[in-house]
Amino acid sequence: MTKLSFPSHPLLLGFDQLERLVERTARAGTDGYPPFNIEVTGQHSFRITLALAGFREEDLSITIEKRQLLVRGQQQESDKDARVFLHRGIAARQFQRAFALADGVEVAQARLENGLLHIDLTRNEPEEHVQTVTITRG
Repeated sequence: MTKLSFPSHPLLLGFDQLERLVERTARAGTDGYPPFNIEVTGQHSFRITLALAGFREEDLSITIEKRQLLVRGQQQESDKDARVFLHRGIAARQFQRAFALADGVEVAQARLENGLLHIDLTRNEPEEHVQTVTITRG
């Protein structure tokens, strides 16, 4: 008996994009840095909050590439050599955190507040309509 792979199952026509999403998610780093929350803020809205102590707006970039939200950060330390730490517990490394966006999900806004980066997302619900397909003789 042959086992069908996920996207080739006969009832999942056009869902090959989902396999790519699963692969991309599996490849995404499970580093855990920076920590983040995802919360529901309304019926069609969400918020991603990343804890970014020590990062400034100019240290961060937010892009959307192929339905993937990418948050990147790299601190610019101009006085790197002048500082001497007895203990360094606040991470100052660069990072990249990726979030897969479903169709219809858009970024509404992003703001940095008290060391937390808030990214607000909205989901546009498609209008439901019935389509009739005509049958022609052939």
